[in-house]
Amino acid sequence: MNKYKTRRELSKVAPYSLGMTEKDLKEKYQLQSIIRMSDNESVYGCSPSVKEAINNQLSSIHFYPDGNTTHIIEKLSSFYEVDSKQFIISNGSEEIIRLLARAFISKGDEAVMADITFPRYETNILLEGGTAVKVPLVDGVHNLSAMDRAISGKTRMVFVCNPNNPTGTTVNSKELLEFIDGVPDDVLVVIDEAYYEYVNGDYLQTVPLLKQYPNLVILRTFSKIYGLAGLRVGYGIMNKGIVDALHKVKDVFNVNQLAQVAAASALSDQAFIQECAKKNHTEIEFVQKQLGEIGVDSFPSETNFLFCYSSHPISQKLLEYGIVVRQMKLTGYEDAFRVTVGTREDNEQFLKAVKEIVSERTVENGLKA
Repeated sequence: MNKYKTRRELSKVAPYSLGMTEKDLKEKYQLQSIIRMSDNESVYGCSPSVKEAINNQLSSIHFYPDGNTTHIIEKLSSFYEVDSKQFIISNGSEEIIRLLARAFISKGDEAVMADITFPRYETNILLEGGTAVKVPLVDGVHNLSAMDRAISGKTRMVFVCNPNNPTGTTVNSKELLEFIDGVPDDVLVVIDEAYYEYVNGDYLQTVPLLKQYPNLVILRTFSKIYGLAGLRVGYGIMNKGIVDALHKVKDVFNVNQLAQVAAASALSDQAFIQECAKKNHTEIEFVQKQLGEIGVDSFPSETNFLFCYSSHPISQKLLEYGIVVRQMKLTGYEDAFRVTVGTREDNEQFLKAVKEIVSERTVENGLKA
């Protein structure tokens, strides 16, 4: 038996589930191909300019990257018209969540969050010895009034994932502003906006609020609509004092050379981003409408995915068709899953499979009756 012991906090944490490998899926289900609709990647790839920027950088990869991420910060500062000292660049926005917990959570501290949201909030709070205070969603949406009531003298930060992962919903802009305004000054308000560029409806613009609320932290990423998930680049916009604290706990060379030049190039091609958002909106409406006709419900989504729920077991059966979605749990339903909306071809294959699964289940139930 091993004599070494892990930290006590690890007993409360489970590894992030990545699911079966493509090789294992093919072998288990005797498949020729796999359609992955589980990880919310952009099916439209990245701007063509990104590949050119990466190629131009290849001759310099024997050097360490810029630890200050100067170029991408300058680009973001100009794009948002926000002081460069208010930005921090990260290895995906998930890294900033970890840095926030490391810098601001001590043993016994609390962080308020939704009960169904990005799981890495809870994980990182637990790792620092803190407590995750989870507030149930209402119809897939953050219950901000209940979250406000959950804030106590032990609260150090609150997380609002907007749009929310995995439900895809957004909170009312007026209600969110009132919530931010009501949070005590010594509590960080972390608004995770990883899917910001997909939003097509009512939405609170948080960047202009930074001057008024020094405890506000905004997280965004290049992993989603910008199509750079494989390079891992995220960023945070916040008060300079918070940035300075995070620099004390972050790795020096946390974002590699190629990722930095790729992100800077991607940011410059906003026409590409707008076209991706337009295509995504069309496909979201198409898939949601078709699912409704099949009898599978889903929350309204302002992202590139849908959170679906049904009285039929669908998600596991989809693997037999070579389609991978993210299985979820939702009280009162036999099956819930998150599906990334893809190309029209992939979407039609997914819908065809769901229709067959639901039909088979309906026939089985009819025969049993």
